[in-house]
Amino acid sequence: MSVQATFSATLVDEWVLAGITDAVICPGSRSTPIALALAERLRVHIRLDERSAAFYALGLSMASGRPSIICTTSGTAAAELHPAVVEAHHARVALIVCTADRPPELHDVGASQTIDQVGLFTAATRWTCNPGVPTGGQEATWRPLAARAFAEAQNGPLGPGPVHLNLAFREPLLGEPGPLPERAGPRRPAPSTAQPSLDQPLSGRGLIIAGAGASQDRAQLLALGEKLGWPLLADPRSGCRFEGTIAAADAIARTEPPLPECIVMLGVPWVSKALGEYVAMAGASGARIISVDPWWTWTDPTHVVGEFHHVDADAWVSTALASATPCDAQWLSWWQTSERRAQQAITQALGDELSEPQVARVMARHASLTEATIMVAASMPMRDLEWFAPALPLPPLVMANRGANGIDGVVSTALGVAAAGKRTFALMGDLAFLHDVSGLVNLPEVPCTFVVVDNGGGGIFSFLPQADSLAHTTFEQLFGTPPTSDVGNVGRGFGLDVYDVDTVAELDRALYEDAPALIRVKVPGRSENVDLHEKINQAVRLALK
Repeated sequence: MSVQATFSATLVDEWVLAGITDAVICPGSRSTPIALALAERLRVHIRLDERSAAFYALGLSMASGRPSIICTTSGTAAAELHPAVVEAHHARVALIVCTADRPPELHDVGASQTIDQVGLFTAATRWTCNPGVPTGGQEATWRPLAARAFAEAQNGPLGPGPVHLNLAFREPLLGEPGPLPERAGPRRPAPSTAQPSLDQPLSGRGLIIAGAGASQDRAQLLALGEKLGWPLLADPRSGCRFEGTIAAADAIARTEPPLPECIVMLGVPWVSKALGEYVAMAGASGARIISVDPWWTWTDPTHVVGEFHHVDADAWVSTALASATPCDAQWLSWWQTSERRAQQAITQALGDELSEPQVARVMARHASLTEATIMVAASMPMRDLEWFAPALPLPPLVMANRGANGIDGVVSTALGVAAAGKRTFALMGDLAFLHDVSGLVNLPEVPCTFVVVDNGGGGIFSFLPQADSLAHTTFEQLFGTPPTSDVGNVGRGFGLDVYDVDTVAELDRALYEDAPALIRVKVPGRSENVDLHEKINQAVRLALK
């Protein structure tokens, strides 16, 4: 009987009882005891690259709503997990990170694959633990260790997030587990939140701005807006962009719309700078600005929030609904008319040509009809989906690595989302695809289609002052960075079916093809895309004038 094997099997048994189903394992020797235990009880995903593997686990957790496990050997393998741990921390995605380690006697003596792993991710974890090499006599502590790791990851006071267990093992690493220690009882504490309160009921002309995580009870949130007579501005990730809500908020915010007397912000702020500036203007004019935040992260990028409510969003909405006072009908009518005119202007400005904003609109409608999930990369694809995806009868589920808002790991995260059984479309630019191309190594057979907008480089930089202020060659070298690798050939090299499309009809047909696959969307160049965005915004200004 091996104490290390018994320890590992006990951790996994506790996690299975808590509801964990998936583990991502990277090959390595020092992690043998915990890897074997995971493979015995859980659905295992083998990924070669640790950085990619961690994002894959992140996608599994995002799609399932419960922690998944990422397991690596010691040394730099553990360090490779850091980007995904940071993303999970900021995005509040539950993740249990198990890094194997050398025993104390192999530290500081030049042993291979040995680095200081204690506190490796401390600034980005909900909880860390370094329990030491398992020995006899500690059995009573093993289940509480696993139970706490699950509870901290899923129900910690700062919200879901990553937990790091640094597990030291001595040779021999192989062995059979003995009888597991008994379970003392249930160990899953229920999350606690403050009781909702609203000293001053909502009234007057106001707005509800919904971002990712705004509400689980979407019908109740829609009912609040309807009772108040307030428009609901719905980010695609909120899941609330139903017909009747305001989808063209970014374009409308650029037209100097009338200022509200109150704004309620739920969930993650939008990417839209124009909408943020509109909120700031309302705050500066004396509007009541409310942020409902169950995790007490002080979400206030415009520095105008006057009320922070540290409470469950659904409970707060329920309280607000009970005391809400309707405002005059003209306020909501103005926003609904503006939304209708803005959408008509956007449609006319886009025409029938395939462009980056057009891709976002086609993807949203297709995912709605097929009940698929969209995993969208940060940068321009996220903005295009936020700004141009229409309100729909059944909004699609939209996910993104927006915790730290980087483009790292999008391919791997999308594969993890699809591995949870969800038909997934991964919308990204060419650089985001190439940045995480190692995620395609040993490509899993999951229902994921990569929709790669090929515009020849970093499209978002063309919207920044650098594009006009720098010499063209300097801008292209430092910011545009046109890739030298052909996206289609890269996809084929990893075994993907590749579809090249340059019309709306071709894109629509390709989205119905079997996955995994890659759709390379040929769109106009980056400078033409800037011109198109300005054309759209100008069309909306004229429509609302």
